[in-house]
Amino acid sequence: AQLAGPPRMPPRILAVCFDFGDTLVDENSEVKDATLTSLRGELIPGTAELLRSLRSRAYRLALVADGRPGTYTNVLQQHGLYEMFEAFAISELLGTLKPDRRMFTHALQALAIEPPDYPRTVMVGNRLERDVKGANELGMISVWMDWSPRYAKSPSDASERPQFTIHRPLDLLGVLEELEGPASAGTA
Repeated sequence: AQLAGPPRMPPRILAVCFDFGDTLVDENSEVKDATLTSLRGELIPGTAELLRSLRSRAYRLALVADGRPGTYTNVLQQHGLYEMFEAFAISELLGTLKPDRRMFTHALQALAIEPPDYPRTVMVGNRLERDVKGANELGMISVWMDWSPRYAKSPSDASERPQFTIHRPLDLLGVLEELEGPASAGTA
């Protein structure tokens, strides 16, 4: 019998959490109904490729987003990406907004990730005061998606300082390769 190659090492990073608007989807492209639920929207270039690549590399994905639950379902299903996510923490359903730690812990608990492993999780978002601050306060790895001109570009204090900055979705692959270190080489 032939061996199929070296065994695939599990990623050191246990999960990647994403914000939605201006992180995965261009907020300017969203078409909303009277309840402000997005019916459709255009992905930021590279988003679909990124999510498919992450899933093929065995990363677990969660959505941690402020807004209405129908928005994410509608837009992600439109692009065939809804099933890529294993957990959802949506502010309207949880009754709070980021940076409240409940938003992040809800997603991580849904993935069965315990607090000692939070430093092995990544949060990607476009808002320093919400996504980055919340991730930093929980001990997650914070990645700021500096893509949209809509929000603050400078941290107001140290709690909003991202560990990594990317400018387009596919840049996250390089960050993850850096975080995974030499052990990830050849496992993609």
